[in-house]
Amino acid sequence: MLNTLDNDGVRTLHFGSAAVQGAMRIDQPDDIELEYVQQMMMWLLFRGEAAHIAQLGLGAAALTKFCYRRLAPAKVTAVELDAEVVDVCRSHFALPPDDERLSVLNMNALDYVMDFSRRRSIDVLQVDLYDAQAKGPLLSTDAFYAACANCLTAKGMMTVNLYCDWPDHLHHIQMMANAFDAVAWLPEVHDGNMVAIAFKQSPSVDFDDLYARAAEIRATLGLPAETWVEGLHSWMSHDTESF
Repeated sequence: MLNTLDNDGVRTLHFGSAAVQGAMRIDQPDDIELEYVQQMMMWLLFRGEAAHIAQLGLGAAALTKFCYRRLAPAKVTAVELDAEVVDVCRSHFALPPDDERLSVLNMNALDYVMDFSRRRSIDVLQVDLYDAQAKGPLLSTDAFYAACANCLTAKGMMTVNLYCDWPDHLHHIQMMANAFDAVAWLPEVHDGNMVAIAFKQSPSVDFDDLYARAAEIRATLGLPAETWVEGLHSWMSHDTESF
């Protein structure tokens, strides 16, 4: 059962439990409210634009709306299994109707990425797949991540929200690493989410360039991109695991 709650100007989406499945500031419906959802946009550090962006898991439609409103002329596709989630996003979370740039598909995310017709058709995938219990990412398997990689263009990228206990984070990251050329991740945020980014082709990393790009992202899109660069720098400097 879906329900929404309004508190201090923020509307949250719940799947019949206390777990927050998405949020929207009511007077700024096209902005991204939650920190980890903002981090799902960190692919912007490595490419300024994308022709086709796809979200697997709609949540409260924050990523879908942001990409559609702020990253024109990109085509935006959102894949959501639960038709009720789509309806609630349209009625309570300001998700616009489909048009020539926006397509919201009511289907299984695995079926979407396994469809051979989508091979090399997506520049950026944003994966945030959870059920009501939110005990760990759904569809997190070697086969799923391989299919995601196959959907991406040559320099495509995927960001994934990992909400699980720490020993399990590296298990999911290793499966991504089996399918992608490089994987990195940001430190866990206060609400327990950790966001990873996977690259079809390993990028050249110059932190001066990344900080300059982060300043541009903050100025033009209002996202705290400098914190993403700091997180990546911390990962490269201190993490003992590399893939």
